[in-house]
Amino acid sequence: MTDLTTTQTSELTTTTGQPLDQNPAAVYLASLRESGRRSQLQALGVVAGLLTQGAQTDPLAIGWAGLRFSHVAAIRSKLIELYAPATVNRTLCAIRGTLKAAWRLGQLSSDDYRKAVDVESVTGSTLPAGRELLAGELAALMGNCGSDLTPAGARDAAIIGLLYSCGLRRDELTALDLADFDPATGRLVIMGKRSKERTAYLNNGALDALTDWLAIRGQEPGALFLAVGKSGKIRPTGRLANQAIYNLLAKRAELAGVADFSPHDLRRTFVSDLLDAGADISTVSKMAGHASVTTTARYDRRPEESKRKAAELLHVPYTRRKGKK
Repeated sequence: MTDLTTTQTSELTTTTGQPLDQNPAAVYLASLRESGRRSQLQALGVVAGLLTQGAQTDPLAIGWAGLRFSHVAAIRSKLIELYAPATVNRTLCAIRGTLKAAWRLGQLSSDDYRKAVDVESVTGSTLPAGRELLAGELAALMGNCGSDLTPAGARDAAIIGLLYSCGLRRDELTALDLADFDPATGRLVIMGKRSKERTAYLNNGALDALTDWLAIRGQEPGALFLAVGKSGKIRPTGRLANQAIYNLLAKRAELAGVADFSPHDLRRTFVSDLLDAGADISTVSKMAGHASVTTTARYDRRPEESKRKAAELLHVPYTRRKGKK
């Protein structure tokens, strides 16, 4: 296996500026949605650092057309040492996409491209990061929003309601427009990953929370969720940024006495609670916008509960020492 410390990589560093429309990394990144672009830009930055022993972390400054199988194989080997399988495979995907762009731009021959991308993905799996929220925690969050009589209170209650009841990704939430919601049916149209649309239906508390927010927001076209200033005034053109979702959830968690959680933790809770309630995993997978039922199954708590109950069938004959706690 070729090692990155011995692989000749000097030719991979671009010494002169390259037009973006001729830069394989730029062309590849431009083909992605904003959410995917950020993560793959970061992945390519990691690869750039590995290729240049940390001298260059800007992927746009790398001569990607010079990559060969030996480079990619060495990168894969190093990534396996540093990251979980999912991260390694995502990074390899970014490399393949960039090399494909180089081939399409005529900078890489078909034979060199085919050989360079002919590395196997990494097998293995990890437990999903994050946590599920308890029913009491959701109630505390909603209670805190309900006690806040400013527009932000109504907005945040609706956001939490949608994140949990529809299993929305953060990017999906911030991309929602007023036109995506039909108040007559409770139907919400969601634009998911890879421009795949799906629908969700709001009812009970989630629908009530959104209805209260819309009564304050008004019916002007535009983003469904708008920024609210410190004075309590809504900014009509203030579509919420992704980071704003993190910030408002952190604020509500602190005020409600709830342990820290991320937007994705509400999505995780959505999947787990539906499966616990007996919903068909195929239906839940479609509701979550997962490409595969296998992804949905990773959030299923029931196998873990079965393991816990099975472990209780065993008895270790040990008696606690007196005077010890």
